Amino acid sequence: MSRPSQRAAPPAASGLPSSLRLQLPTARSASNLKGWKRVENRIPPLLRPLVRAYLLGYVSSVAPRLFTLVSKHVIRVKAGKKQQDDFVESFINILRGGMDWQRFPTFCAVLAGGSTLFEPPHCPMSLENGKLSRWFGSFIAAWLGIKLLQSKRTPGFTETITAPTVMNGETSSPTSDAVLDPKQDAAPKQPVRTVHYAGRTLDLTLFAVTRALDVIFGELWSQYKARRPASPSTTTATGRLTEALISRLTDPTIFALSSALIMWTWFYQPSRLPRAYNKWITSAASVDNRLIDALRRCRSGILVYGKDTGQAPLLGSMCKDYDWPEAWGDPVKAVPFPCEIVHMGCGPSCERHALSRFMRSFKWAFTMYLPLNLLLVLRKLNWKALKRALVSACGSSAFLGAFITLFYYGVCLARTRLGPYIVGRDAKACQKIDGGLCVGTGCALCGWSILLENAGRRKDMALFVAPRALATLFPRRYDLKKQWRETVVFAASTAVVFTCALENTKRVRGVLGGVLAGVLKP
Repeated sequence: MSRPSQRAAPPAASGLPSSLRLQLPTARSASNLKGWKRVENRIPPLLRPLVRAYLLGYVSSVAPRLFTLVSKHVIRVKAGKKQQDDFVESFINILRGGMDWQRFPTFCAVLAGGSTLFEPPHCPMSLENGKLSRWFGSFIAAWLGIKLLQSKRTPGFTETITAPTVMNGETSSPTSDAVLDPKQDAAPKQPVRTVHYAGRTLDLTLFAVTRALDVIFGELWSQYKARRPASPSTTTATGRLTEALISRLTDPTIFALSSALIMWTWFYQPSRLPRAYNKWITSAASVDNRLIDALRRCRSGILVYGKDTGQAPLLGSMCKDYDWPEAWGDPVKAVPFPCEIVHMGCGPSCERHALSRFMRSFKWAFTMYLPLNLLLVLRKLNWKALKRALVSACGSSAFLGAFITLFYYGVCLARTRLGPYIVGRDAKACQKIDGGLCVGTGCALCGWSILLENAGRRKDMALFVAPRALATLFPRRYDLKKQWRETVVFAASTAVVFTCALENTKRVRGVLGGVLAGVLKP
């Protein structure tokens, strides 16, 4: 089977965002890479993608857990607390756990290695259409890989159910005159059965679907621009401007819509988000849970303006903590409750609150992004690398600060600045605003902070949040009998991405394109 003659770009391509760019040395300048090349040359070419994928999957799954374990251990030591006796044992268990055949490293090996091994070299369709042959081999590999992950049973997708006892027709229940044997239980034991649910690989499937759609629509758009006739409508300034806007605003629009859906779900249906993701958003939002509960109850109709439904203590306790008049939290007396409650101690000005939010969020994000960027340049530490890490950290912090600020200011716009002039000021209008309109405005605005990032970073972030937004539309667990549908969708989508990665590496955008190019090369 012939391969594309064009050499795949390494993962450290210049198109990647600076905060995620891997500064890999060349083979001539790094002795360790020379050593790896010597080892790699001893591996048969067909098995090299398998080995690379397994090592990459092992490092990506084990390294974060080891980093968390070591960080917690260092914090405990610095705090003078008693050291954990099982630190070494936990460290070894993490290393061993990554080698489990039902874990992510084996899945990566099956997926990458199988896409080349399962490609039929002498099949008629392989000789006539190389793309179809590669798609078929990748489909089989993806099918086997996802089934491997789905075969592992985890507590989160397993439930023990006590089934009710069914009395047959020959057995009658005891009457008031019946005498029970003291040696027997008064009530029969209820049968217990274990139910397994599907959904463990749903995030991975939606990620594959998102990348496949990106590849397909990107290829269609590229072919359209290449084959369109050079008519006056396409060569005019208006036509060129329209195409430029579509090309430049596609990724920001995807990010903004995905972010809006995620934030809406976080506010009203947090159970539909992964627990770690939900916890991270809550930490970044830094909001009093009583305020969130109040807005949720406004939407559900539990808290109604102008009626005493027993909800005054909810925001009333918050008013006591912030030294506000307790009447502000009473939905009968305060219609609506003042926007100063949303500001949480920053005063009555919505603009001052927005500025304060930006400064606090920027500081919080900077303490998170700066260490990560410094780790990326630690190997080649110099003044230029430090400057690049600092600029990248500031850019990412400004984006996240603007994201949080726009969300809160959107709430203020709907509640105070614009909403009352459009919807009205009576109790019914205030109920409509606080029942979802204010949160929806914040959700619609926050994602456009992506425009502060450079174009290369926008595509990575858009493709990162899109599958998470899609996940909010599906249940986290579902009937195991329907799992075959997810398996087919994952296998078909992955086959599209891998076929494109083998035929045209540049079409698979973002970090994933660079990773696949480095893993699948001969």
